[in-house]
Amino acid sequence: MGEFMTEPRQGPALEERSPVTPVGRHDPPRGPEGPFEGHEAAAILDKTRASVDPELRRAIDSLPGSMRRIALYHFGWEHADGTPAAGNAGKAIRPALVLTAARALGGRPSAAVRAAAAVELVHNFTLLHDDVMDRDTTRRHRPTAWTVFGDADAILAGDALQALAQRLLAEDPHPASGAAAARLAGCVVELCAGQHADTAMERRGPHEVTLDEVLAMAEAKTGALLGCACALGALYAGADDSDVEALDAFGRQAGLAFQLIDDVIGIWGDPGRTGKPAGADLMARKKSLPVVAALASGTPTAADLAELYQGPYREGELERTVLAVEQAGGREWAQVQAADRMARAMEELSRAVPDPEAAGGLLALAEFVTRRST
Repeated sequence: MGEFMTEPRQGPALEERSPVTPVGRHDPPRGPEGPFEGHEAAAILDKTRASVDPELRRAIDSLPGSMRRIALYHFGWEHADGTPAAGNAGKAIRPALVLTAARALGGRPSAAVRAAAAVELVHNFTLLHDDVMDRDTTRRHRPTAWTVFGDADAILAGDALQALAQRLLAEDPHPASGAAAARLAGCVVELCAGQHADTAMERRGPHEVTLDEVLAMAEAKTGALLGCACALGALYAGADDSDVEALDAFGRQAGLAFQLIDDVIGIWGDPGRTGKPAGADLMARKKSLPVVAALASGTPTAADLAELYQGPYREGELERTVLAVEQAGGREWAQVQAADRMARAMEELSRAVPDPEAAGGLLALAEFVTRRST
């Protein structure tokens, strides 16, 4: 499932690959018109929201009233009392990958809008369930659905979103819809396996989880859906099997880079920009990628971190825990790994889309998710 790494000795190990520099320090990749500065990605995301949101709204409006209310709240389109809200439905990265991959391989993005909406519905199904399991109380700068409607209703709303995703593809007359539905269903199974691995790891001791395991888990939880999004775009463009698999691999590697940066932001990000409390994962003793890298570093600070992680969080320990992860090399390892995974993603992308101009949109999106700070 995941790609394995050499076991660390004096610090978190890096594979014997060409030197890379941490994300945030390296020069931005260049497209056909120069460095990406986020403008192209922002334009792609805005255009995606404009084309996919109406499809999402139609799908959600087909739900029974009780489920519809929870889904509309979760997407930020209604307040808890059912009144309209101009909320934040997310960045639309995954549906943007579907449409941009279709365009990169010569297809019509407009033909893949249902597939893009299906991927976004699956993504939000996972968010609703993850928030319940992780007991997260804030998402997108507002209380999570389970804190407003209760555990059972949030879980059922997530189930309904997954069913809607499959129905969108089942009713899509496009010739690729059957293969897309099968691929998305397989992805959901992988997502569930990744979440199961994640929750199982939380019951194990600080030194009982390896980098290999946590990278495999991250690929299943995050990389799988980004890979699936790219693969669906390729399917809707009529691409051959090798190009579909290359796009899937591109998305998976970009997804790992995404998760690495997300874990860094979860520890060191600004809550005012992220919409989530800083250090929540540390307080919950979650074994995120930077934490496992720090624990595996073999340094004296790693031993201090392991001691902290042996017991539940105590008031006032957050600053000490954050410092321990950083001093043991967890932050730097995650940044270097994110850059390395991006390099692998670019290699996979060039296999399927060798023309830099055609690949520009996918490159811009991949660069966007690993440079984000919110």
